[in-house]
Amino acid sequence: MSNIDFDRAGFDTTAIHAGARRDSDYGALATPIYQTSTFTFTSAGHAMGVFSGELPGYDYTRAGNPTVRVFEEKIARLEGSEDAVAAASGMGAISSVLLGLLRAGDHVVCGDTVYGCTDVVMREILPSLGVDASFADTADVAAVEAAIRPNTKIIYFETPANPTMHVTDIAAVAALKERHPGIRVVVDNTFAPPPIQYPLKLGADVVVHSITKYINGHGDVIGGVAAGSREDIAEIRSRAMGKICGAPLTPFSAYLVVRGMKTLGLRVRRHCENAMAVARYLEASPYVEKVYYPGLESMGKDHEVAKRQMNGLYTGMISFVLKDQIHGMSAFDAAKKLMDSMKIPAIAVSLGDPDTLIQHPASMTHVKVPRDVREAVGITDGMLRFSVGLEDAEDLTADFDQAFAAL
Repeated sequence: MSNIDFDRAGFDTTAIHAGARRDSDYGALATPIYQTSTFTFTSAGHAMGVFSGELPGYDYTRAGNPTVRVFEEKIARLEGSEDAVAAASGMGAISSVLLGLLRAGDHVVCGDTVYGCTDVVMREILPSLGVDASFADTADVAAVEAAIRPNTKIIYFETPANPTMHVTDIAAVAALKERHPGIRVVVDNTFAPPPIQYPLKLGADVVVHSITKYINGHGDVIGGVAAGSREDIAEIRSRAMGKICGAPLTPFSAYLVVRGMKTLGLRVRRHCENAMAVARYLEASPYVEKVYYPGLESMGKDHEVAKRQMNGLYTGMISFVLKDQIHGMSAFDAAKKLMDSMKIPAIAVSLGDPDTLIQHPASMTHVKVPRDVREAVGITDGMLRFSVGLEDAEDLTADFDQAFAAL
């Protein structure tokens, strides 16, 4: 283990060194990959001690692995949590949290704008398991409180929301727990990972990430993680991630994520810097009806909340809506033509990569959300979501220039 005092260390030092262990066998600097399904024991007593929890150790990689543990300890330290559990995907982490902490007869208040697959879990799958879910605009704390029932166990939301970029005041929602004990606040922090935003420090109980995105940051891993109290994470790990879902992060994926996290601070700051430049460019474009980016003053209340809780960094994600009837085209047709005309961004649904990505939420990530629900929260046919990469911002805006000229 490192002897660095992480309570005093800065973000980048922590991202590089937290969770790391000295390789006593060969002195490897990089985290070794323990590519094994099964672990052996020195004796029957040793095996019994590990399985009972009386001795530290590993028995089966589905339940834990040394490479994966380095990542879990690193993200726990960055998020300021007691523990963390990694999963094979972002949805693996989200589902493990819900299935680990909920029981039949419970109720969830969910933000009215969430990732499309999360929406399906809330709207279709949880009710089939005896768990009710209702939806509220979590930026409106009064609406959240009005949705709470006697059997409400979780308030779940994303901030910024995918893809509308609306911002929820985490501390204000967390304060509802004082009047409604027994509720946990769960925040999907994928769009605003540390060093941007720290939900647990603002009163949330559990934070989840699709580590596929900014945490890994290189577009070559699928993974997820949940961080929170030792008790909650133990329940999520043993009941759901390891058994109901059976969805552990693989050792090789953990190795890649640990490698990616060494540049997390540098990457996130550049993503945010580029996004601000592109957002201001789009806001001035005659082809754009509305730009959704928390760093813009035009976002009003969303911007005011973001200034308080996003540490001066406003994510690398932008959504924008094209004007209708550009040269006689509908906003939907213009969105398609713009995507096809751009040279730098790939058309893809992920985010947080070095490569800039563009996608059309209504027909891609949120296509399974009922149309009336999509449109009610602002996911219109003219909306595009833009994951701003690490390219030169001037090249990205120049690419928009030529793509808009093609409309």
